[in-house]
Amino acid sequence: MAERHPALARLDALVGRWTVQPEVEDLGVGWTDFSWVEDGAFLRQISDADPLPATAPQAWRDNNPLPVTSLIGLDDAGDEFTMLYADARGVHRVYRMALADGVWRLWRDSPGFNQRFTGTLSPDGDTIDALWERSEDGVDWRLDFRITYRR
Repeated sequence: MAERHPALARLDALVGRWTVQPEVEDLGVGWTDFSWVEDGAFLRQISDADPLPATAPQAWRDNNPLPVTSLIGLDDAGDEFTMLYADARGVHRVYRMALADGVWRLWRDSPGFNQRFTGTLSPDGDTIDALWERSEDGVDWRLDFRITYRR
């Protein structure tokens, strides 16, 4: 690969293995791993967890997306990232993404099911406190769930 684009260096903050804990009772702990692929042209995220316990909320058991694979790339025209997402349910999504000043954001505008994610990195870079929100109309947003990443 030619010299690495400077904007890609912002993603180094995510590289490594993290434990992932959604703030959902009886859901358990998962993990996610970010690693560079294709000589640093893309950042790959793989997420998984042990099988959900029988006590997990029914909505999570019915809609468990794990395992998940995502691939993050850069559009150097505007220093914006794109995430391609695929999960075990056969769901495929495209998110726009930004990571700047300790804030990680993902968002997608899709008729009937808009989503956004906001995560704040701790000063030491070892924790990300985040939340997912969703909206049917892109105007009125509601909390989907909170989630914490820890190295």
